[in-house]
Amino acid sequence: MSVSLAQAAVPKHQGRRLPLRVGTRGSPLALVQTRHFVDVIGTFCPVLKMPFMGDVPVFQEHVIRTTGDAEQSRRLAEIGGKGLFAKEIHEAMLDRRIDFAVHSLKDLETAMPPGIVLACTLAREDARDALILGPACAAGDPADPLACLPAGGVIGTSSVRRQAQLLHQRPDLKIALLRGNVQTRLERTERGDFAASLLALAGLKRLGFAERAGLVLDPETMVPAACQGIVGVTVREADTELRELLSGIEDLGARAVSTAERSMLAFLDGSCRTPIGGHARFLPDGRLHLTGLVAREDGSFLLKRSVVGAPEDGARMGAELGAELRADSPADLFA
Repeated sequence: MSVSLAQAAVPKHQGRRLPLRVGTRGSPLALVQTRHFVDVIGTFCPVLKMPFMGDVPVFQEHVIRTTGDAEQSRRLAEIGGKGLFAKEIHEAMLDRRIDFAVHSLKDLETAMPPGIVLACTLAREDARDALILGPACAAGDPADPLACLPAGGVIGTSSVRRQAQLLHQRPDLKIALLRGNVQTRLERTERGDFAASLLALAGLKRLGFAERAGLVLDPETMVPAACQGIVGVTVREADTELRELLSGIEDLGARAVSTAERSMLAFLDGSCRTPIGGHARFLPDGRLHLTGLVAREDGSFLLKRSVVGAPEDGARMGAELGAELRADSPADLFA
């Protein structure tokens, strides 16, 4: 990074002042992801690695409580679904209370509010879902991962995507609402409130809880949420200096897979109650493999398709796969 660009990122450029303010949710996982972003950008631009410039901090966390964090007693689908973990953060950015915002990309809408852009994506952590096994479960078998769940067992989740895929394979299971941060979900499952629950393996790894995963589910067995495991950073569209800075830490692989997954998601544009999964990965020959899934909440209908293409064609692949899934699904699924 050039000295001039480093200077552009700090206070004396066009009236910008330190600290650079980073917006984030307040969960332990969100804070870990935000601090990882600060570390990555500091490694890329050493002038930003310093905790202070003079007696002023270079970065300052701004914890923002979102609607999704405030309402824990209902499913996200019942209180609006899309954007519930970003609305207040977007507002803070447009009001110039923050300069960057760090998001779990799976929680971010496919269409940004006017004036805000997704400036970069960081390297993807493991995208798979993990089963957290309670005391009522048998030993897990990776060859048949759902066999360890007791007949009629109560599975804790707030995700209609996970619910639909579980019930499609195991209609005997019962689903109960489980929300809260990662630690809360682990504790409630491990003390037996639920036979099992599901969490993103990425979150477990980032928090140092990877060993708490009873079984890791293949992404073709349990298709992940689109962009699961990817951290995205947003800024104001007009903030060209910060956009240039962030382009330097863009992970091109994460951008390619997220573009394909978000393109599919945007084309489907299901209601917040529509179970949708999307997972893109690179094949050994360098091509991009994209899997998409749509289903009913009760698992009575599930459609899964895949396409393969060049990484630079991710947006087109996602749109075409989304169109195919939509055309071959009952119309009421997207009402």
